[in-house]
Amino acid sequence: MTSFTVAVLTASDKGARGEREDESGRVIHEMVASIGGQVIAYDVVPDDYEVLTHKLTEYADVDKANLILTTGGTGLSSRDNTPEATLAVIEKQVPGMAEAMRAFGLEKTPHAMLSRAVCGIRRHSLIVNLPGSPRAVRENLSVILPAIPHALQVLCDEAADCATLRKDDV
Repeated sequence: MTSFTVAVLTASDKGARGEREDESGRVIHEMVASIGGQVIAYDVVPDDYEVLTHKLTEYADVDKANLILTTGGTGLSSRDNTPEATLAVIEKQVPGMAEAMRAFGLEKTPHAMLSRAVCGIRRHSLIVNLPGSPRAVRENLSVILPAIPHALQVLCDEAADCATLRKDDV
């Protein structure tokens, strides 16, 4: 898979009201473009469970995005609903990706353990929750970005025999 489609969903009450510029979404656009990702859908929505589940389902089922990246809504506040919305729409979890992001973050700050980010699969879409700050998005996405092309190949049944791949091959 040389290129893949991406949907970006920013969960931000202030962003949805036009009170804050979506810098995190911009970082995601730049980073996925660097590995062949083409953003086909992008929205800034309130951190509302119903809105989030609707957009995630639309991106996976209608837009058929290979990769859906969310930013924001992964913390502990009462308005942080992204993980619950993601869990409601995925069919399988991919816990290693969230664990890798948290482990990397813990090297920088103990606050990384407070992330409730979820990663999972709906149909042929990989959904990844990223934090809300641009710096944290850059750091977390840099951790998982090297694995995304292969993950999408496997998800789309385009991968070579995975048993024969070694670290140098990926």
